[in-house]
Amino acid sequence: MWRRIRALVQKEFLTLLKDKRSRFVVIVPPVLQLLVFGYAATFDLNRIALAVYDEDHSAASRDLVARFVGSPNFEQRAVLTHAEEIAPLVDSRKVMVVLHIGPQFSRELLAGRPGPVQVIVDGRNSNSAAILLGYVNTIIAGFNADWAQRTGAVALPAFLETRAWFNPNLLSRWFIVPGIVGLLTLVVTTLVTALSLAREREQGTFDQLLVTPFRPVEILMGKALPGFIIGFFEATLIILISVLWFQIPFRGGLVTLYVGLFFFLLSTVGMGLMISSLSITQQQGLLGAFLFIVPSVVLSGFATPIANMPHWVQQFTLLNPMRYFLIILRGVFLQGAPFHLLINQFWPMGLIGLLNLALAGFLFRHRLY
Repeated sequence: MWRRIRALVQKEFLTLLKDKRSRFVVIVPPVLQLLVFGYAATFDLNRIALAVYDEDHSAASRDLVARFVGSPNFEQRAVLTHAEEIAPLVDSRKVMVVLHIGPQFSRELLAGRPGPVQVIVDGRNSNSAAILLGYVNTIIAGFNADWAQRTGAVALPAFLETRAWFNPNLLSRWFIVPGIVGLLTLVVTTLVTALSLAREREQGTFDQLLVTPFRPVEILMGKALPGFIIGFFEATLIILISVLWFQIPFRGGLVTLYVGLFFFLLSTVGMGLMISSLSITQQQGLLGAFLFIVPSVVLSGFATPIANMPHWVQQFTLLNPMRYFLIILRGVFLQGAPFHLLINQFWPMGLIGLLNLALAGFLFRHRLY
């Protein structure tokens, strides 16, 4: 039995490697997508266009302006002299934020009272505006602390000092790139397996396969194993690029990560075979794969937290293997989560994978006979 399956696996790899398009799809797009996502998909804001309207022109106001201009998050684009200049700049998107320091700023500070500072933000993108205001609050809080220390002002009786535990630099790339490992592994393995049987039918070699001594279960295993091997290869390549190129910290254990990868591939390969069993042409297999991939990504928590979704939608995410694998990836990469804390993420993917493979076998036999 295993000898026949090994021969079928070799045939599958030869089919993939001899086809230039298949070689290209397996190797080049995942690497390019990782580089694009790694650099472009970020929630951080850099070089924010800033305009300064300083009516005070004091040492204190210049100190505050210097903190904004010296920050890597802001880039000064304009110096204003009249309030009427503010609206046209914001409306035309030439600047995203305007720092307006009132004429009594230093006088109020020296008198021990709050100095008037106005921050005008382009709120058309609410997410970017919220992140930008966080940067502004951090700079102003730093200015307040230094001013109180220099002038001997009475400090507040208590203040909040925020420390990020697993991502101390608050880099969104650290959060996004580990998720891309799951995203690209999902795409590649699903496409490879979803097109395997459909390719046989479309090329007319499926009937030749049926007259061989292979049993249906052996054919499915021969089609599934290449997906596993390619999935492990793709995931390993993407993990290496994430750690070595993007400098994403890897704090957990490889065994924990690859056990999670095994169960994830079990579920995705099973889904790919199920799609392939139903498809007559490669076009149908491709369409079925994307009908599975897109909801899997949306409902995985890759971009938006599952906790923010409606309760009934959260119940659907329990059927999504990528939901569990993302928790494993981010837990292993950023938190160093041990094996025993992730068991509750392993067994749902294993159960989903076994059900997918069983259903794929049933559909294959049903379409076969």
